[in-house]
Amino acid sequence: MASVQLADGVLNYQLDGPEGAPVLVLSNSLGTNLHMWDTQLPALTAHFRVLRYDTRGHGQSLVSEGPYSIEQLGRDVLALLDALQIERAHFCGLSMGGLIGQWLGINAGHRLNRLIVCNTAAKIATPEVWNPRIETVLRDGQAAMVGLRDASIERWFTPAYAASHPDQAKRITDMLAATSPQGYAANCAAVRDADFRDQLGEIKVPMLVISGSADAVTPPSGGLFIRDKVKGAEYAEFHAAHLSNVEVGEPFSRCVIDFLLAR
Repeated sequence: MASVQLADGVLNYQLDGPEGAPVLVLSNSLGTNLHMWDTQLPALTAHFRVLRYDTRGHGQSLVSEGPYSIEQLGRDVLALLDALQIERAHFCGLSMGGLIGQWLGINAGHRLNRLIVCNTAAKIATPEVWNPRIETVLRDGQAAMVGLRDASIERWFTPAYAASHPDQAKRITDMLAATSPQGYAANCAAVRDADFRDQLGEIKVPMLVISGSADAVTPPSGGLFIRDKVKGAEYAEFHAAHLSNVEVGEPFSRCVIDFLLAR
């Protein structure tokens, strides 16, 4: 693990894979940390220099005063690339990470080679969903995070996967219980306020959208909307709930690799 110094704190990151290989940035979902991508590492590091990081408010990165914005989180990515002297990179983000990817595609496409957004949408849910969650977390603190962890299993994984892979499901959902309540609430606000529906046409970099057919949080309709608005965007769908990278594993990794290596 390593960190870079931002203006208001540190951003935790980890680099894996051969030096000199193309850089692939992986961006975590709301309530997880960079280890949500552990399943992908063996396959991805065979081809890429993989840069994972804990989004502001998560893991070992700074927890600054909220609310946050997706623009702020996107600028954190650019600051990380600048600090590591990486001019251009591939980017793959899931859920909230997918919103960050959309912001980067719209506003900093010159820093991207290819863009993958997974289990996400141009707008995720409504204030009526996010505001009560923010209020509960800020009021009840870590106890609320434990409650969210227990409720997240059915949102993040299909029942069949959760039943057959209990240790893996627990490993991922425990990340949520360990997340800073302040950081989580601040990121909920960033997701609440993000709406890229009218800006998607500005994305010009090659793009792949991945959805999960059993994802109740960000259904395939949201991924198809992005695909239809971004000229030339490709689309893939797996039988999975919200964390398709964890649930699908190797086929997910192969889909990512094939897209990034395509000519």
